[in-house]
Amino acid sequence: MVDETPSWREKAACRGTDAEQLFADSVQQKRAKALCNGCPVRVECLTEALDARVEFGVWGGMTERERRALLRRRPGVRSWARVLQAAGAAHSVAAG
Repeated sequence: MVDETPSWREKAACRGTDAEQLFADSVQQKRAKALCNGCPVRVECLTEALDARVEFGVWGGMTERERRALLRRRPGVRSWARVLQAAGAAHSVAAG
């Protein structure tokens, strides 16, 4: 049986974007992060980068420096999917 469910990557706002834009210097990182705003799979993208400890590029709206800082603050997290989903649910409740 073949899984025909589209990968989160196929739904990403950055699909088709030149990879150099996502793995850029600090000036262009702001543009890459802006592309992540409103992306329907931002959480899935960030989850993969955090779980896999991806060292380079903008993933899920965070630069490598921002991800490293988050990983240092929360070294015991093994599954970022649960953490990010819980944060998203808490944000939705707070937003009303």
